[in-house]
This record gives sequence, C-alpha cells and structure tokens, in this order.
Amino acid sequence: MYYDDSQAPSFDSLIDQSAAIWNARVANVKLVEKDGAGGALKYYEGNDTRGSYYYGRGQGDGYIFMDYAQADVYAPLRIVAHETGHALGLPDRYTQPCSKLMSGGGPGPSCTNPYPDSVEASEVDTLWR
Repeated sequence: MYYDDSQAPSFDSLIDQSAAIWNARVANVKLVEKDGAGGALKYYEGNDTRGSYYYGRGQGDGYIFMDYAQADVYAPLRIVAHETGHALGLPDRYTQPCSKLMSGGGPGPSCTNPYPDSVEASEVDTLWR
C-alpha cells in the first residue's frame, strides 16, 4: 500500500513511524512511502473543527487529515496510527481501553499508545488476505 505524506510535512516523521509500527505488526500488507502521484493513501494537515479523520473505503486508499489543534491535545503518533488503522479497514471502538489503538480518543488525552494490539493486527491481516 503506497502512501504520500508530502502534503503533511509537520507530521512526516510521525507518519513514517506509524507505517513502521503497522509494518512490524501485520504480514499481509505493507505501507510504503511514495510521495507524489503514486500514493493511493494521502496525508494532509491543517485546521478542521472535526479534528483528525480518515476519508476513504478502508482499502488503502483515500486520505487522512491531521488536525493541528487535536494533535496539541492528544498524542500525535497515536492519532496517525489510529487514522492509518481506518485506512487499513478498522472501525472506531471508542469504548475500549487505551491498549486498543482503535479506541482513539475515547480513553482521553493521557492515552499515548500508538500500537495496535494482536487482535487489531490479526483483523488487518484477515482483511488483507
């Protein structure tokens, strides 16, 4: 799965770290940086009253918008990894604990865990068979 983070320069290193986290935990899909026209998943940054979000079909395409204000309150690496989880096909699960990456902001700003657990990683591997 190719991603393009050229439109999110403030988050470039965090996006690359998130890709490395996912690549270390799943076997059936790999995130590879390909800035320019080649990335099916694109990252953008700016201000949006909705906060950070993913828009797409959950099949490695679409875009992720990183909101500055949200990244000032919540752990930015967790936000990037969480939104990337959506691009890989996972839904929000706000009522779950901090140990679940897809719980997003549900556990509050003190939760900084950027790692999907083994169940979340297995779900991605199942979706990307």
